[in-house]
Amino acid sequence: MALKESDELLTVFDTEQESEAMVVQSLLESAGIDSIIRSLDAPQDVLPGVGGVIVQVTPEQAEEARKVIADSRAAGPEAADEAENDRSQATEAGGDPSI
Repeated sequence: MALKESDELLTVFDTEQESEAMVVQSLLESAGIDSIIRSLDAPQDVLPGVGGVIVQVTPEQAEEARKVIADSRAAGPEAADEAENDRSQATEAGGDPSI
């Protein structure tokens, strides 16, 4: 299901870096959770340095999304690297890259 900005959504992650929000969105997508990224940029001539990026999901998936994000943070970057290596090896061996 493709989410739209007009849908009722809850914020599950916020950051100043769009790249970080994109990583979180990919993490949620791999867990089967649809999300969107919204920019909170303020007019820089009025409020310089103010803004950021948020990741939003449906209210029904918000709790699960927060858990996925928290679990990922707890596992640390080593776990993410290991998971990526496992996917790469599975793809190279002709296996299913989703494992």
